Amino acid sequence: MQIIWPDTANASGLRRLANKVPEVTIFFWIIKILATTVGETAADLLSVDVGIGLTWTSVVMAALTLAALVVQLRSDRYVPWRYWLVVILISVMGTLVTDTLVDSAGVPLTVTTALFAVALAATFAAWYARERTLSIHAITTRRRELFYWTAILVTFALGTSAGDLVAERFAIGYLPSACLFAAAIALVALCLRLRLIGAVLAFWTAYVLTRPLGASLGDWLSQSRDDGGLGLGTVGPSVVFLLASIGLVVYLTRSRRDVTPVV
Repeated sequence: MQIIWPDTANASGLRRLANKVPEVTIFFWIIKILATTVGETAADLLSVDVGIGLTWTSVVMAALTLAALVVQLRSDRYVPWRYWLVVILISVMGTLVTDTLVDSAGVPLTVTTALFAVALAATFAAWYARERTLSIHAITTRRRELFYWTAILVTFALGTSAGDLVAERFAIGYLPSACLFAAAIALVALCLRLRLIGAVLAFWTAYVLTRPLGASLGDWLSQSRDDGGLGLGTVGPSVVFLLASIGLVVYLTRSRRDVTPVV
């Protein structure tokens, strides 16, 4: 099963690369949710359970994310392990950014959610103004790839804030929040199928929504029963979801099912 996200423009005057991101197949969304859940549980595992602390966890993860991103940017084509390593690390960073603002700086979740929403809109506006497209089938220049990863980071931070806002501030609970965001994603898919919205808008909306979906699932699995979770802790879910992600990435590396055809 493969969903086609059409291009709306082509780059001009810049050195073109092979498309640097995967095709949007069912595997894309599965790994995205797995990576999102890992990001939520791993951030808590490192900062709380291991005892590194929020500040040092943020510093270490920022360095790892930057290193992985440099490797990704230096590549001239899509390589599954490079791409998904960056996504997993950015997923952790998105959680840490929100946690730092909320827990350390005392910024309310309503404010962080609004700020990240504005930041994402500004990123998309700048991207479209320069490239005339937001299609992920057109990540064929370094500049577009930088816009792409900037948008990815902001979507993770936004999704973390929105997920925590719904589950904790509004006291809906982790599992009901996950169901709510899953229903929103299904609605987006239905609107796309009925041609009520375009493919690019549908993709980015679903991409934002999968973050709070995965985060809510991660919290539901790891948090104590008194807090509305299953009490499984952060180690087990982190390991299981990470291994599942690695298994799918290995499969995609061998099968090349998510590589954009060269035309």
